[in-house]
Amino acid sequence: MIEPTVKPLVDAQGVVKSYQVAGRAVDVLRGVALQIQAGEFLALRGASGAGKSTLLHLLGGLDRADAGTVYFEDVDLMRLSDRDLATVRNRRVGFVFQAYHLLPDLTALENVCFPARMARRPVDETEALARSLLTRVGLGERLSHRPTQLSGGEQQRVAIARSLVNDPPLLLADEPTGNLDSRAGDDIINLLCELQRERGMTLVIATHDDRVAFRAPRTIHLVDGRIAP
Repeated sequence: MIEPTVKPLVDAQGVVKSYQVAGRAVDVLRGVALQIQAGEFLALRGASGAGKSTLLHLLGGLDRADAGTVYFEDVDLMRLSDRDLATVRNRRVGFVFQAYHLLPDLTALENVCFPARMARRPVDETEALARSLLTRVGLGERLSHRPTQLSGGEQQRVAIARSLVNDPPLLLADEPTGNLDSRAGDDIINLLCELQRERGMTLVIATHDDRVAFRAPRTIHLVDGRIAP
């Protein structure tokens, strides 16, 4: 009996991306092909400029490739309208960045609620979920604090809670420990690993840190815009 083929959650083929810098084209991704299964934890390694962030942005619909295809949940992101792509980003993909990107005038609770409110989820449900997530990441006593009142590690925990508020099947983390000292960085990676196991979500972390990459069962190496053999 032939087993049915399980389609990957993410399937990128022949992905090409370049940017204009000082009047000339700089090739960032050069025909990348990558499949990621649902529930997988993958590390994307490479030196600065290798194309890690660009690839994450394409996988999550933050940018569009110049050529190739990026399928997510069997939908070609490159063919979606800007409005539909924004809906996918908001409801189906979570993002965690090196610089946190919290809204400075909002409290921790309000920051976490923000994506759910953009998705027009009920206010009471959203606030209860945000409180639960902040408690889970260790900030149950810091709900009313604004980003400037939090340490870097605490801000990243808020950002992680925010990324999960719409229960996305895919979480993309771009150098999530890059602005943290080693102890705070270890705490953040431990938290991400725990959440990935608890929620059964797909987690892709872009990093140049060997300690971070070591935690992932599978590692992809990007070198000069290509996946190394």
